[in-house]
Amino acid sequence: MPTIRINASVSSGQTPRALGLGLQWSKKAAASVKEILGRYPVERSRSAVIPLLWLAQREFGGWLSVDAMQLVADTLELPYIRVYEVASFYTMFNLKPVGKFHVQVCTNCSCMIRGSDAIVAAVKDVTGIEASGENSADGMFTFTEVECLGACVAAPMMQVTLADGPLHYYTHLDAGKVREILGHLKKGGEAATFADTSPAKHDPICGGYGG
Repeated sequence: MPTIRINASVSSGQTPRALGLGLQWSKKAAASVKEILGRYPVERSRSAVIPLLWLAQREFGGWLSVDAMQLVADTLELPYIRVYEVASFYTMFNLKPVGKFHVQVCTNCSCMIRGSDAIVAAVKDVTGIEASGENSADGMFTFTEVECLGACVAAPMMQVTLADGPLHYYTHLDAGKVREILGHLKKGGEAATFADTSPAKHDPICGGYGG
């Protein structure tokens, strides 16, 4: 088994050692692992690290604990540090727990010009979150300001990712629409109700698994 090695200076909520969770792939996820690995020659199996990290994030509550990354490392027969290097580089991977709904608001040029400041303000007001990267007190929401999500023509926009995987785009937003969407989610409504796209179309790595 690869040895866990992690820099003691790691911050952002990541623990410096495994939590002892003894994580294993579910039957459904194991089938997806097999399918993903089948895309690559055996000698290039480490190329599957990104899709397997994405799968693990969806499988284990929307974030990557040390244990989840270790499972990916074991699956690919890689040292843990090789997996952590990838997970810590890409912003789509969460290294600390997130809420049931991860609200990601684009504040890049097109969205900013079209009023993303008002979108951010509405999200903070509804969720009670004060800064990007924080969770709401009730654990329901995480808010993150992000770079371009590729929907500039429909700015301003936001993406909401559910802890178990599906993600949705919401476009042509204004503060009122954001309040309506988040209020709907707070009441237990389906995330897809106000979405402009189906989750399967915006699952960039693992196809339909969990979507």
